[in-house]
Formats: sequence, structure tokens, C-alpha cells
Amino acid sequence: MATAGVDLSAFNKEELPDTSGMRFGIVVAEWNEEITEALYQGAFDTFIATGTPERQITRINVPGTFELVYGAKQLCEKDIFDAVIVIGNVIQGETRHFDFVCEGVTQGVVDLNVRYDTPVIFCVLTDNNIEQSRARSGGKHGNKGVECAVAAVKMAALRRVVH
Repeated sequence: MATAGVDLSAFNKEELPDTSGMRFGIVVAEWNEEITEALYQGAFDTFIATGTPERQITRINVPGTFELVYGAKQLCEKDIFDAVIVIGNVIQGETRHFDFVCEGVTQGVVDLNVRYDTPVIFCVLTDNNIEQSRARSGGKHGNKGVECAVAAVKMAALRRVVH
């Protein structure tokens, strides 16, 4: 397991760029709310800890993980965000629905990153069961939302350098 013994929430804010002038968008899937809300909170708290004023963080909700791509597209088209995070959770079931959703949203995020100048960070847990999702959204492996906010800060800084 890639995350065995790894705390996803560990970061040194002193090593990150100043975010006081940056704007971040977060698109949150309502499906599997227990997990997505925990991931959102991890990302939000990380932005605040790194100096981002709350007013410069925009959240929108979409019904499920598949709709994250559309929500992120809407934010990217505004061209006012330094980075966007998509937050979702898909848990393996008995049908191939898991595969279709995971493949679709993954390719959709890739397409957004190619099409737009705003980095879109993938914070979608794709786990075999709810226990694995809990372990990665504030449990024994930390919070993937924190890791994705750190990635968003780094990519937003890169975006500013190349502009």
C-alpha cells in the first residue's frame, strides 16, 4: 500500500510560498459527504495556515464526483483563481460504475489541466471501502485534502512564475 505508514498531512508551511495574494477554488462533491467534508476541511485549514485570507477561498458544491469536472471548468473559465481543487470520494461497489466514474473524472481533470491555465488538483479518493476513505480523510493516514492544498499552493506559485 502506497500510504502505509505515511501521514498525508505532514508539511512545513515555512517551505511554502506566501499565499496572501492568491485565490483558490474548491469544488466539493456532496456524495459521500462524511469523507468529502473532511477532505474539504483539511484543504481549507491548510490554505488558512499558509496565509490565504478566507475571502480568497471559494467553494462550490456539485452532486457527485463525476460532476467535479464541470464545476472546476466553471471556475477555470473565470480565470481569477490561482489553482482549483476537486474533492470527491468513490468507493468500490459490485458494479463497474466505480471504474467509469474514476476514469471519467481522472481524464476530465487531465483535460482541464491541458485546456486551461489554472492548475486543477485531483483530490478524489478511490478506495475499496469506507474504512480506507476514513483513513485518508483525517484518520491514520492523515488528510489527503491537506496534501492537495499544499500541491495547489505550489502549482499556484508555479503559475505565477510562468506568467
